[in-house]
Amino acid sequence: MTDATTTTAEAETAARPWLDASLPVAERVELLLAEMTVEEKAGLLFQTMITMGEDGELAEADPVFGLPSNREFVLEKGMTHFNLLGVAPTAGAIARWHNKLQELAASTRLGIPVTISTDPRHSFTENPGAAMLAGPFSQWPDALGLAATRDAALVERFGDIARQEYTAVGIRVALHPQVDLATEPRWSRVLQTFGEDAELSGELGAAYIRGFQNGDAFGAESVSTMVKHFPGGGPQKDGEDPHFAYGREQVYPGGQFELHLKPFAAAFDAGVRQVMPYYGMPVDTEYEEVGFGFNKSVLTGLLRERFEFDGIVCTDWGLVNDAAIFGQPFPARAWGVEHLTPLERVEKILDAGADQFGGEACPELVLELVAQGRVDEQRLDVSVRRLLREKFALGLFENPFVDAEAADAIVGSAEFRAAGDAAQRASIAVLSNRDAVLPFTPGVKLYVEGIAPEVAAAYGEVVDSPADADLAVLRLQAPFEQRATMFENFFHAGSLEFSGDVVAHVAEVAAAVPTVVDVFLDRPAILGPVVEAASAVAGNWGASAAALLDVLSGAAPAGGRLPFDIPSSMAAVEASRPDVPFDTADPLFRFGHGLTL
Repeated sequence: MTDATTTTAEAETAARPWLDASLPVAERVELLLAEMTVEEKAGLLFQTMITMGEDGELAEADPVFGLPSNREFVLEKGMTHFNLLGVAPTAGAIARWHNKLQELAASTRLGIPVTISTDPRHSFTENPGAAMLAGPFSQWPDALGLAATRDAALVERFGDIARQEYTAVGIRVALHPQVDLATEPRWSRVLQTFGEDAELSGELGAAYIRGFQNGDAFGAESVSTMVKHFPGGGPQKDGEDPHFAYGREQVYPGGQFELHLKPFAAAFDAGVRQVMPYYGMPVDTEYEEVGFGFNKSVLTGLLRERFEFDGIVCTDWGLVNDAAIFGQPFPARAWGVEHLTPLERVEKILDAGADQFGGEACPELVLELVAQGRVDEQRLDVSVRRLLREKFALGLFENPFVDAEAADAIVGSAEFRAAGDAAQRASIAVLSNRDAVLPFTPGVKLYVEGIAPEVAAAYGEVVDSPADADLAVLRLQAPFEQRATMFENFFHAGSLEFSGDVVAHVAEVAAAVPTVVDVFLDRPAILGPVVEAASAVAGNWGASAAALLDVLSGAAPAGGRLPFDIPSSMAAVEASRPDVPFDTADPLFRFGHGLTL
């Protein structure tokens, strides 16, 4: 470092003493907090979606998603927390955009750096309402698939690889893991959980957190994790999701509220830094019947006091203002407080104990509450301290920028992709194998559906008709009901039964040739008719066709185990209690089932 550079740095530290990295974080927080206006504090309390411009440029206003420009977010609204929307073709483009956004933040009065978060980006999930496409990142099975491996070391390795890929492009907060228990088979968010078992979910959730946060060495190389959805989003009435008004109720007919807290307790023990409460409202419990983001008895009484959690609490997206999604009106998820105005909702959320408003960009409402004397500025300081503390702990004030040239070499490297591919193979569960048709012999004549012929050609001779084949391999999606809007259909919900047409088609192919059916089990489908018709059935939670065929042909071992029960019928599902695990009568396959070939 030259003398001129040293002098400039010393002058900057003198003007902004919170930049002195030799000081304790708590002291740096107080130094910066003392300089902040109420407007700057209010901006910190909001985190919402943001888009990037083409090839790493800053984005202008986005009419499709109704988002302002990047400049308006930072310069006019004073916001410094954003959830990156969409996917870029290269890691370098994300990194360049991130650096430009940090330059924009540095130009503000106090130069508070931006924190970028993301939903999951490493999986094959087809539900963009809950996750993102992998793009340049290495590709892994979804959380249910990780659970199917039963391998905590593998899950921690995934977190470590994802951490390296995230930090390479400037993403410093993971809006995951999701440790809700999948006790209601119909729930649309099952895929992102670790399944139905509380002990396994806690063990794997903790491993996931350690991988992302760099073990005990939380700092400049870490990604802060936000565990969700406290106090457990699984017990949904009729399996409906509280993104929608018809799914707002969480019910506990089996009295298992406490069971759903167990994975969160494991996450707290693992040092998780942030928590997201769910949309749902508890019914017939000791807690107030309002959405968890508004719920003081849950956020303050349960989370802050009982569990002594002093990290960041960020609400789920869109609790305050109505919005439009894909051109359709979409009400705020203000369950139990629909009658309140947006201003009153903000007041109730702050009173409940949350620090940050997810999916919202309305700091003017906080300013109005302070101006009216309804919220004291000292209440804002409580949350601002937590939010600033995280930025300091992540090293963002020392070095907010990333190496854009290095990002392309790190993200999606051959080593990381190979690890993801191996995890895909390890997660596949073979559920039935009548007449020992598996493993099949490479070189046989294959009829395939849902598999690209050029991929199948590496395993056998691909033919156009089941009648000409030695073996058929069909890939199916677990069933779900079509709903009224595009956004609703991102959330696979409703019946778990395959249609008669699908079952008849499987039976027709199976009548002509021994048939293997692989099902993407984003929910525990009613597999009985498929198992009866097919020679063999497998389940996956995000796996390439090559990974599947490696397992089916014996090139890779079959080691996946079910992360939930497979129900025997919809009647059994409907009769089960949403909060109780393993509660469907006479399941077809039990949790942990999986054949070894």
